[in-house]
Amino acid sequence: MSGGLLVAGTTSDAGKSVVTAGICRWLVRRGVKVAPFKAQNMSLNSFVTREGAEIGRAQAMQAQACRVEPTALMNPVLLKPGSEQSSQVVLMGRPVGELSARGYHGGRQQQLLGTVLDCLAELRGTYDAVICEGAGSPAEINLRRTDIVNMGIARNARPRLPVLVVGDIDRGGVFASFFGTVALLSREDQALVAGFLVNKFRGDVSLLEPGLDMLHGLTGRRTYGVLPFRHGLGIDEEDGMAVSLRGTVRESNVAPPVGEDVLRVAVCAVPLMSNFTDVDALAAEPGVVVRFVDRPEELADADLVVVPGTRGTVRALRWLRERGLADVLVRRAAEGRPVLGVCGGFQILGERIEDDVESRAGQVDGLGVLPVRVRFAREKTLTRPVGEALGEPVEGYEIHHGVADVTGGETFLDGCRVGAVWGTHWHGSLESDGFRRAFLREVAAAAGRRFVPAPDTSFAALREEQLDRLGDLIEEHADTDALWRLIESGAPQGLPFIPPGAPA
Repeated sequence: MSGGLLVAGTTSDAGKSVVTAGICRWLVRRGVKVAPFKAQNMSLNSFVTREGAEIGRAQAMQAQACRVEPTALMNPVLLKPGSEQSSQVVLMGRPVGELSARGYHGGRQQQLLGTVLDCLAELRGTYDAVICEGAGSPAEINLRRTDIVNMGIARNARPRLPVLVVGDIDRGGVFASFFGTVALLSREDQALVAGFLVNKFRGDVSLLEPGLDMLHGLTGRRTYGVLPFRHGLGIDEEDGMAVSLRGTVRESNVAPPVGEDVLRVAVCAVPLMSNFTDVDALAAEPGVVVRFVDRPEELADADLVVVPGTRGTVRALRWLRERGLADVLVRRAAEGRPVLGVCGGFQILGERIEDDVESRAGQVDGLGVLPVRVRFAREKTLTRPVGEALGEPVEGYEIHHGVADVTGGETFLDGCRVGAVWGTHWHGSLESDGFRRAFLREVAAAAGRRFVPAPDTSFAALREEQLDRLGDLIEEHADTDALWRLIESGAPQGLPFIPPGAPA
């Protein structure tokens, strides 16, 4: 078979990524050979595949849900915002240039349709089913002409893809959103919209059922399930541009610490923050409390400060100085209090940055707490390094234009350490359990905390458990028989047209 499904949403952050991962895990547990696909992703959280291609982290996690190795085919177009107006375009895992939003939607996007359709066709020829994720809403009528990720891909795929629309009822207005989404699509596109899936419902489902019946009467489309609200089910975030400092603090493990103290980790929420998922492995440790901060006083009680990756190193450095955070970081380093810089954060902690590529700012002084000089190269480094540090095996991935010249300090992964300040380009290193525990012991000693890492925390096992919980949600709260028929046979015939349809 060559089954498929497009999971669209009434809005951004409706739960498309989570639902796609859940459907993938449910299918693979049924013995179906399944793969994820997202034609175009806008994200500052990315991942490097084994062949050295850069894709969105959400698709890498969905591949894990499918128990397959992620490839560039699963996310052929990745947009990495560099400002509110422009993005780096990554095609088949490699950067091909910077484009403004107007330039991209003005013609470049439509040129990529053939590429994304070829990738989808190759996946469908290899797997029993491909579960595709849309982006934003399929009813963005201003972007319909150049759409290659929502109805554009569903309509042009062969065979065509049935569409399931996900709505976040926790936001309110889900019935209007479902109806309006369908009513703003063309007749041709409406024929592919099979029905709806309610996400994040709290309460008694029986109270919702009259509304679902009315929605069916109004649209002729059924609801395939009502997923209850569950804490801690989000997979890797997609859009670093949308991070709310107060609303997206990563959920820390509620288990008590093994030792006498907790360990407090403060993450500087720099502009264009990328791969902030690096700290998820810290938050998974019992007794480690992780929060994002943007004020110098919030660093006062931190045992470890993390300066994360960023798509704008020079801009982030300027922001740290303007906010007074830079002075605190320099003072912490002088006092022997722990600081970790990852990728762009590592570059910021160095002595000098020479950037004629990303910001075109030329030579800029860094914070000077690590003996490192960075020069930005036009070629992007995309690797999956493996090594040993702190006496433990460790692996990670690198995504950066900056080339670091380390002139002193102790070796630390690809970077260095001076006192209680560490710097590295390696993302994902803290997911290596033994290395993470050794690093936390070093941090606790430097911070004077009687914190002891749990001896048995497995980050990989926690990820698997999370993906299984997503699969459970689909299996227990969706009509899986109807969902399978949809994937296998496509949208039902004779679905009614809901006026007014898409404007000409």
